[in-house]
Amino acid sequence: MEKKKALVIDDEQIVLDSVSALLSDENYEVDVSLSGREGLDWAIERPYDIVLTDIRMPDIGGMRVLRDIKRVKSSLPVIIITGYASVQSAIQAMKLGAAEYIEKPFEPEELLGAVARALGATPEAEEQTLIHKEEMAKVLERAESDDEFFTNLLENGPDALDEYDLTRPEKLAIVTGDVRWIEDQIGRLTRPQRRMLIFLKVQSKS
Repeated sequence: MEKKKALVIDDEQIVLDSVSALLSDENYEVDVSLSGREGLDWAIERPYDIVLTDIRMPDIGGMRVLRDIKRVKSSLPVIIITGYASVQSAIQAMKLGAAEYIEKPFEPEELLGAVARALGATPEAEEQTLIHKEEMAKVLERAESDDEFFTNLLENGPDALDEYDLTRPEKLAIVTGDVRWIEDQIGRLTRPQRRMLIFLKVQSKS
């Protein structure tokens, strides 16, 4: 039987070592990366069955890793690894397409159970192009002029967008501040809108 291939992305070597050992014992072939950017490149270029990524990393965070993987491989399951302080962000990531999340420090059974559930589920393929242009424009215009809404977006991510008819990829583009993708879809943004999205991008890394 062919081994399942897993990629683990985390900026803590001890996490990479422990996850790699657990999965290797279960007959997975495991690659590890200390860099979000390198791990993302590998996830896109190489054939993996599952990706596990930390949500907070110094170069690019797990939300952006999730976003860019889903753009290219919408059915590839992604598990978010999180510390206590960022559990809320991990829950938000699940609302935006992550398969599972596990909280550090985790027990072996928790990790292996999450991986088994993620691999056993049938991921829902989603359109990765923007299909709700008017709704997206409304969000950007409101965020530009309504400080309370923008603060809600910063603090609560996708939950702040519940009243809008947007897909998970569209919400993920907003909460990770994906200026280039949004402009490719709806055209040039105003300077305040670009600044707002760049701020969201910076926050999604931390």
